[in-house]
Amino acid sequence: MKVLDNTRVSMPMRNLLSILAAVGIGVYSYFGIVERLNNIETQGKLMSSDVEKNTEFRIGWPRGEMGTLPADAQQDMLIEFMSAQVEAMQEEMEGMMSNTVNIKRAQQDIEKLILDTEKLEDKVRANGSH
Repeated sequence: MKVLDNTRVSMPMRNLLSILAAVGIGVYSYFGIVERLNNIETQGKLMSSDVEKNTEFRIGWPRGEMGTLPADAQQDMLIEFMSAQVEAMQEEMEGMMSNTVNIKRAQQDIEKLILDTEKLEDKVRANGSH
């Protein structure tokens, strides 16, 4: 059988349309599969990137390499403020402790003065009545 450029092929139209439909379905299916594979590959790359970032965050955050949250900064400020207040209260209490010592000393001096005054009054009465 010789096939030349002017050889005629007779084929029913139904067969020709079936062949064209099969080729169209095949091409459509091929590109659908390629698109699906591209989507899956892209999702895989994105997930891999997310896993790497998560690993970096998981390791770096507790070490303080990733910065701090605004809430952490606010807590740090509150801790510093409260620390200053505690120091002021400690100084005040230390001052009060020395005040307690001074008050005890003053009470002892007042008691001694009262005793001395009573003794002096007793002497004055004793000398005045003789």
